[in-house]
Amino acid sequence: MPGLTPLGILHTAISLVALAAGSIALVRDRETSPKNFVGKLYIWTTVLTCLTGFPIMQKINSNELTEETWSSPKGKFGGAGKEISEALGRQPHSTDLMERHPFDVEIIRIEAGKAAYPFHLHSAQWEFYHVISGTGTVRHQDGSTPIGPGDAFLFKPNEPHQLINDATQDLVLYVVADNPIGESVYYSDSKKWGVRSPQRRVLRGEALDYYDGEE
Repeated sequence: MPGLTPLGILHTAISLVALAAGSIALVRDRETSPKNFVGKLYIWTTVLTCLTGFPIMQKINSNELTEETWSSPKGKFGGAGKEISEALGRQPHSTDLMERHPFDVEIIRIEAGKAAYPFHLHSAQWEFYHVISGTGTVRHQDGSTPIGPGDAFLFKPNEPHQLINDATQDLVLYVVADNPIGESVYYSDSKKWGVRSPQRRVLRGEALDYYDGEE
């Protein structure tokens, strides 16, 4: 069972026994009674399932994850990413912090000659970057800065940024973001807004009065 420790395998095996015993008891006896063997087996394996579940550490290997790629229509922007947190169970659309996780970890790879995304800023999101391999340039509000292996940097909300691979080899980085619910993104080069609630949309428009169309 990939990604499971020996304790995790034991936990899974016991839970399958509990499931089978419970199903047999319900079909055969229409109840899970401690008065017979199958009922006792179900009760004890259910208890053991709970007890062995507490100390389990979930683990994945990023080398085994499949990259998710993206590209703009004309190829100026593009990259590939491995969603580490989602592989560890993060549910990005949940509003429950225990399911959503307080931060999101990704490994992104940017091919030579491409930028990962257009120049943009987040209204509420913090982003931390750490270069694993390759070199490139970070565009920011004060100009641009070269980056290379071992470099780490941070962008706070409302700080515009863009990752550019202007070298000849892949640029690979860790990205950690807190992904706050309901935040927006602004693309200053093209004067567009990206909103995520109630639906993900990218739009452009003129400023309106607060009460426009309301009365």
